[in-house]
Amino acid sequence: MLVSVAAYAWLWGWRFGVGFVLLLLVHEMGHVLELRRQGVPASAPLFIPFMGAVVGMKQMPKDAWREAQVALAGPILGSLGAAVVWIAGEALDSNFLVALAFTGFLLNLFNLLPIVPLDGGRAVAAIHPAIWALGLAGLIALAVFFPNPILLLVLVLGGLELWHRWQARGHPDTAAYYRVQPWQRAAVAVTYIGLALALGLAMSATHIERDL
Repeated sequence: MLVSVAAYAWLWGWRFGVGFVLLLLVHEMGHVLELRRQGVPASAPLFIPFMGAVVGMKQMPKDAWREAQVALAGPILGSLGAAVVWIAGEALDSNFLVALAFTGFLLNLFNLLPIVPLDGGRAVAAIHPAIWALGLAGLIALAVFFPNPILLLVLVLGGLELWHRWQARGHPDTAAYYRVQPWQRAAVAVTYIGLALALGLAMSATHIERDL
């Protein structure tokens, strides 16, 4: 965690480094709390400079519905954390805090891209696994127009995971894992779309134009 703070501080200053890593921590704690609520052993967040953070699971959730709950818990709590920073920024008239909140909203919206290993990919599996193909196509387009190492890495990992899960689609255990009740499917869809829209609006509200 301290190494991540130092890495971000080296590029954007210590205040941003500390604030951004704390926002990452809040996001990851959403996953940890939901995993532990489900009785799934989970590690503390492991921070990887410039790659974010991950939470280790010693076993998968019981089905796609529970996996979607774990996946969405991170962006939900992370978005609330960014909203607190936004409120503080408005109260203190701090452009820095408002800009940090914008970064937090962006982080959580990026994580909702519908491709594994991102949270969005794990969530939309409960809606329909075929959405992963749309997410992969969208990420390819994003990587072409805005190439950077992080997008390329997510693209490679997402492509490999999509291929692996596609190969296992006919296995009885896989079919049982993705068997989701209609009301569960609807709940995930409403939460996923609503959260994405809310984050988009929050980003618009916290965007600060730079003077040229």
